[in-house]
Amino acid sequence: MRDVLLELAKKIKNMCPEKDFIPLHEPIFTGNEKKYVADCIETGWVSSVGKYVDEFERLLAEFTGVKRAVAVVNGTAALHIALKIVGVQPNDEVLIPSLTFVATGNAVVYCGAVPHFVDVSKTTLGIDPFKLEDYLKDIAIVKNNVCVNKQTGKIIRAVVPMHTFGHPVDLDPLLDICERWNLIMVEDAAESLGSYYKGIHTGNFGKASAMSFNGNKIITTGGGGAILTNDEKLADYAKHLTTTAKLPHRWKYEHDEIGYNYRMPNINAALGCAQLEHLEDFIEKKRQLVNKYEQLIEGHHGIKLFKEPEFAKSNYWLQTLIFDEKIYNIDEVLETLNNHNVMSRPVWKPLHLLTHFQNCPKADLSITEQLQYQIVNVPSSPYLGEDADE
Repeated sequence: MRDVLLELAKKIKNMCPEKDFIPLHEPIFTGNEKKYVADCIETGWVSSVGKYVDEFERLLAEFTGVKRAVAVVNGTAALHIALKIVGVQPNDEVLIPSLTFVATGNAVVYCGAVPHFVDVSKTTLGIDPFKLEDYLKDIAIVKNNVCVNKQTGKIIRAVVPMHTFGHPVDLDPLLDICERWNLIMVEDAAESLGSYYKGIHTGNFGKASAMSFNGNKIITTGGGGAILTNDEKLADYAKHLTTTAKLPHRWKYEHDEIGYNYRMPNINAALGCAQLEHLEDFIEKKRQLVNKYEQLIEGHHGIKLFKEPEFAKSNYWLQTLIFDEKIYNIDEVLETLNNHNVMSRPVWKPLHLLTHFQNCPKADLSITEQLQYQIVNVPSSPYLGEDADE
């Protein structure tokens, strides 16, 4: 199959022949980024207070349809605070996919809680609600209005669906599970800005949700994230906690609880405001790129392009190829593509296999363990979706 992989690398390189190296995902700065950042520097408003922070939060809430957005330093911080404000307590268990970036598990641990790993669906690459329901019937009971793990005696407080590579999880049945089992949903929407579940933007379904604007995301603030919520009180609390829990006063330093220095700096928010002006264009080009990859792999047995579920509209943050593990060795795929200057990566190592998470509770994870040997992310920058005459 080496010839097929060499041909695949060549075809991807031909999408942008003027580049010697095709990165996985690179930011595009062709708008007002320099202008807005320069304004921060010239006025001196570069830290966590300034007009661009307020504007970025307003624009983000407007685009996603949530009532409030609270800008923070990164997506991990956003998820940490989202879990904290909805009531996740030390020693609680939180249901998360094992097939996710390590930040999902880390944020749970930051709360003093325990990650509880569940399996994903091949249709969404996110939590499988039907498998989760069967699992909860085996190991959990609702007692005194909380979900209790019969095996550990701990409260299972929340569930965190992660919209993998921008593809929305099947949320309706998951919301039904939350209602039946008294679970709080917190969406890890780090990768899904511009993605919709049944016409509603991701981040609207959880009691709180988290987004990321790292340098490789669909828009970037350099480093940054945001907490989304439709609950005004939770938004106020999130802003309070992320501003070191400082009580408002012209000069006094009074803090009413342990807080976090998590607020997004104005200079980063300025970058985000400029990026949001081009978000629709970025999404359109990434969706065009889907068609290019479909044509590119046509006729290659054992290689499939992962596509959005029928109930969703995805931002296609990272283009994802699924290789038949009986035909292709994933390490050979990655070695061939990367050796030919086509940056590609595997899916994250499942969290339950990481040393520090190995003793956490877990469901059957057979689909997760299979997918780790099948998934390869390939170059996904928006410009690759442009037509030749653009």
